[in-house]
Amino acid sequence: MEKTVLVEISARHVHVSQADLETLFGKGYKLTPKKDLSQPGQFACEERVTVVGTKKELAGVSILGPCRNSTQVELSLTDARSIGVKAPIRESGDIAGSGACKLVGPCGEVEITEGVIAAKRHIHMTVADAEKYGITDKQIVSVKIPTAERALIFDDVVARVSDSYALAMHLDTDEANAAAIPGSCTGIILD
Repeated sequence: MEKTVLVEISARHVHVSQADLETLFGKGYKLTPKKDLSQPGQFACEERVTVVGTKKELAGVSILGPCRNSTQVELSLTDARSIGVKAPIRESGDIAGSGACKLVGPCGEVEITEGVIAAKRHIHMTVADAEKYGITDKQIVSVKIPTAERALIFDDVVARVSDSYALAMHLDTDEANAAAIPGSCTGIILD
């Protein structure tokens, strides 16, 4: 059985806490959903912020909702280097000791002392998907990306299993560009 998976590009984005959202956009502010994402309950927002590093800044960075317990900035390694911030490769939510930056919104600024990461490439799967493919939570797999001109195999892909997920692999823009992925494609899990 071929183990196929939708491969999506996860461009730079920010997850914010409610407290930081209110500092950036005003007291009592609520995120404005713009578009639902492939993961259930997740959405891209109308709101955007500027991410400021030691060298320069990235304007118009999307916020993804809903709010989280801690603010987190996900950048590609190219983005992080270009603005002068540290972005260790981590799973989402693993922000202890990660990079720092400033976020600027229309009503204020937030200095985060940790929370900047380059997301570890990963596959979201339901329990049923994992059972069907013979994969366990946190298992490391390889995924073949069979694009026409730049086919490649990504190793060190972590499987994240939960019934709150939908089956999809996420790569950052650096990884997607390396494989010439045209927005999204179908990958094949090899192990």
